[in-house]
Amino acid sequence: MGVLRKIYKITATHERIFTLARILGIDPGLHRTGWGIVDYDGFHLKYVIHGVIIADPAQKIEIRLRHIYKMLSDVIEENSPTEVSIEQVFVNNNPLSSLKLGMARGVAICVASVMGLRVTEYTPNKIKKSVVGSGHATKDQVSIMVQKLLNCGSVKLDAADALAIAICHAHHATCYKMIIA
Repeated sequence: MGVLRKIYKITATHERIFTLARILGIDPGLHRTGWGIVDYDGFHLKYVIHGVIIADPAQKIEIRLRHIYKMLSDVIEENSPTEVSIEQVFVNNNPLSSLKLGMARGVAICVASVMGLRVTEYTPNKIKKSVVGSGHATKDQVSIMVQKLLNCGSVKLDAADALAIAICHAHHATCYKMIIA
């Protein structure tokens, strides 16, 4: 699992070799964790799948974190992403909310790491700028652009944010090398 796949395309005069990446974007949250997967070949994005993990707020925190861990593990096992991207934590006015968000984020990073995947982090502004063109775009604007870019139909906001994170990674990652012979 986690192995990059090589794709060969032969044209009349050139052989092109590039790597296909399957990117899992994660928008962590203690109540709702969005996830989305795209394939990227160095030129094109292709929508694969998305979803939202919902953890019952009435449950103890350790139960909720374990649920997020288990569900993300299942997503990774079933879809074989080669890379993971996640939103960097930001500190808001409520320190307790930031702490809880950090716990969910830590679980997401831990799952990816345990499963041998590289994790890349992006700021919320960089994600929005990559997808919408403005670092101060609204959640609705991000959702609309994700749906247009990926032609994936209606997407819930948490999953749209996760897909935006995956798109941002595709635009900014340095692991995609093109060899033209």
